[in-house]
Amino acid sequence: MSDEEDFRQFAASRQKQLLRSAYLLCGDWHGAEDLVQTAFGQLYRSWHRVRRVEHPDAYAKQVLYRCHLSAKRKRRFTTVSIDSVLEPAASGDGFGDGSTGVLLEALAGLPDRARAVVVLRFWEDYSVAQTAEALGVSQGTVKSQSSRALALLRERIGDSFSDIGQD
Repeated sequence: MSDEEDFRQFAASRQKQLLRSAYLLCGDWHGAEDLVQTAFGQLYRSWHRVRRVEHPDAYAKQVLYRCHLSAKRKRRFTTVSIDSVLEPAASGDGFGDGSTGVLLEALAGLPDRARAVVVLRFWEDYSVAQTAEALGVSQGTVKSQSSRALALLRERIGDSFSDIGQD
């Protein structure tokens, strides 16, 4: 099988999962689609190496999260509040019932790196070490970002989801 065909199969099988993660990072479906396409573009350029790594899924997620943080740094002064562009989730979006809207809105209000840490740790179920590696930060940074982000989420959503982050 050619590299191109192998990449197409990989991308088709992982697109939905990466899109959900991207949505949690971006807060809107259009931005999530752009983010996934950017990540796929980077993956494609180095696919001849990526296809030989032990866990290409983990590598793809790492690329997705780093693309998100990189894009946010580039657009730092031209961002638009998520409240002004928040759109209702489409039915069948994979996030359960409508009660998750409160959580998604609170998540959208977190700083970019804190949001990435929370999504990796509690949506993707990454360990502290895996999260640190994916984001290119220290484990201490992951722990402090997690702690602060969860405190902000608890404050913003109140008792509705009081067990967030408790194992």
